[in-house]
Amino acid sequence: MKNNSKIQLGNDGPMVSRLGLGCMRMSSIWGGPTPNEQESIATIHEALYMGINFLNTGDFYGAGHNEMLIGKAIKGRRDEAFISVKFGAIFHNGQWLGMDLRPIAIKNFINYSLTRLGVETIDLYQPSRMDGSVPVEDIIGTVADLIQEGKVRHIGVSEITADQLRKANEIYPISALEIGYSLADRQIELELLPTAKELGVGIVAFANTAEGLLTGEMKTPLPENDYRNHFSRFEGENLINNLSKVEILKQLASNKGCTPTQVAIAWVKEQGDHIMPLVSMSRRSRLPENINAMDIKFSPEEMNTLNTTFAIGAIHGGTYLNR
Repeated sequence: MKNNSKIQLGNDGPMVSRLGLGCMRMSSIWGGPTPNEQESIATIHEALYMGINFLNTGDFYGAGHNEMLIGKAIKGRRDEAFISVKFGAIFHNGQWLGMDLRPIAIKNFINYSLTRLGVETIDLYQPSRMDGSVPVEDIIGTVADLIQEGKVRHIGVSEITADQLRKANEIYPISALEIGYSLADRQIELELLPTAKELGVGIVAFANTAEGLLTGEMKTPLPENDYRNHFSRFEGENLINNLSKVEILKQLASNKGCTPTQVAIAWVKEQGDHIMPLVSMSRRSRLPENINAMDIKFSPEEMNTLNTTFAIGAIHGGTYLNR
């Protein structure tokens, strides 16, 4: 990826790096250990140096730890970073309890995020999901009020339907839609992606390797303590089927002299100039591989192989908790 490789989020939105840095794994997830904080901060510094300025977090990642870590990393370097924050998810003792998207809660969340990050304004602020408990008008309208107060610059949304995206965009221009998108998860191509493109909404695509499925390193069965055992995609015959598809990905990657992970990221990038792959990292050693993926191109034959092998429905099971 060239240092000046940029993407515009929204028709009149900000210019940011074409590759985004997901910071979630720099905090404890699924009850696991917290990665080395100094290495995480060094990873953010190295990413900024290499031209990645889009930093993605959630106020619930590590119960606020993630935001505090980013705050430490960008201290004295605020102008170098574009900060994207998700809000609304409620956890207790590591367990998801639900969503709180009431205007009064949003006004509370923003102040805690600003304090933990050590900034005066969040660049992109977005509900992490719409659960139907609060009207879209109230949620987006409240964030629009925060823009008027100078606490937020742009509004994003995450994991919503095409209808919800249309409604949100009618209330206030939406700059970005954060959504899972990979060779293994292409259902959004049917309605949500076309709607976002029609409305001029940028795509921040996370889970490019589908929770590690597309890295080529996964074997069956998974260890008993692996958190992915909670997802139907990684259980029994589903996993056997899915790994058979990954073998084709591994062969294509080998023929190109790159890794399956790089192919997975590059495929997402190639789906449109308005699409940003968002890659989670917590170690500097991961940066070169992921950055170099942004320069990979595919022949028509290679793209056809990928699109055919990983057609919608080819990967069995999902990645939402099933128990």
